[in-house]
Amino acid sequence: MSAESSTTAYWDAAAAGFDDEPDHGLRDPVVREAWAGRLRGWLPGRAVDVLDLGCGTGSLALLAAGWGHRVTGVDRSPRMVELARAKLAGTGASVLVGDAAEPPVGEGRFDVVLVRHLLWMLPDQRAVLRRWVRLLRPGGRLVLIEGRWGEAEPVGLTAAELSAMVGPLTERLSVEELAQDAALWGRAVRDERYALVADVAPVRRHREIVDVHLILRRGGDVLLARRANTGYADGLLHAPSGHVEDGEDVRAAMVREAAEEIGISLGPDEVRAVLVLQHKAPTGDARTGWFFEAEVAEGRREPVNREPEKCSELGWFPLDALPDDMVAYCRAGLEAYRAGHRFALHWHEPDDPIAYAPEGPDRLTPL
Repeated sequence: MSAESSTTAYWDAAAAGFDDEPDHGLRDPVVREAWAGRLRGWLPGRAVDVLDLGCGTGSLALLAAGWGHRVTGVDRSPRMVELARAKLAGTGASVLVGDAAEPPVGEGRFDVVLVRHLLWMLPDQRAVLRRWVRLLRPGGRLVLIEGRWGEAEPVGLTAAELSAMVGPLTERLSVEELAQDAALWGRAVRDERYALVADVAPVRRHREIVDVHLILRRGGDVLLARRANTGYADGLLHAPSGHVEDGEDVRAAMVREAAEEIGISLGPDEVRAVLVLQHKAPTGDARTGWFFEAEVAEGRREPVNREPEKCSELGWFPLDALPDDMVAYCRAGLEAYRAGHRFALHWHEPDDPIAYAPEGPDRLTPL
């Protein structure tokens, strides 16, 4: 039997007694009212589309449907789904058999994705969270009820661990401690239990930083600078670069940055745009980089480090044998330039390093 079939069989067998746990069946009026009070605060005040993943027998879904929300439940156990459908009969809710990690529903269809005591059991949790976020409409909300259960040999996710995974995917989040509220569990508990509520950013007009990068050539070599004391990618090599200022065109910005960083005075006709690269950092921030090419003859207009507080050294490196200790974004831009590409994407995933990783995934996509 496969692991997937074994898991389904386990929950099918558990379905008959699932509601016996006070916080599962919510049969006790005190427990039910405790969960109703919490859930009402996590859901919007107006009627919205709610997706309850790993819904079990549908107790939380029933509360939400009772307040007028349009509820869809998903559970991989056919027996759980059978019981949930019976419990939710007449409410207008639908319950589907499916894998909560890859639910059988369309993207961008829900205002709330509600998940209780499930994520900690799933492999590749970051990928699952990204999938769940894509199910939400702009401005939608994740409600994740999780914990770190047990004291001698605890299992689960701490609030800090889950916050670190969810934070880059959402605009804001809050954590509500639940362990101290014995009414939720029908007894006193002493382990970590919490709800993480995270809002996805609404759709906004696209805005991003524009930066410029100088590919300064001396024969087959390019000039690189080692970052220092900036708080970002310190110790790594990067081409001379900077942000375009308000009201400034990209060519003027490149000429200015060359003078400010390496003391090279370039005329507008001495720099040539060779690549436009849109980049997304591991944090999710996007920017568009314009890469300009310029040449200097050996011994003439030698670059100097004009910003020693932010740059520990300048050096010439072979373009066809670039060093590994570079910022991945810059390295991708130079590789695209060397290959003759004019437009490209460099789209990091959240777990990617800022530094170039020789054995890591290639995120460069020529356009």
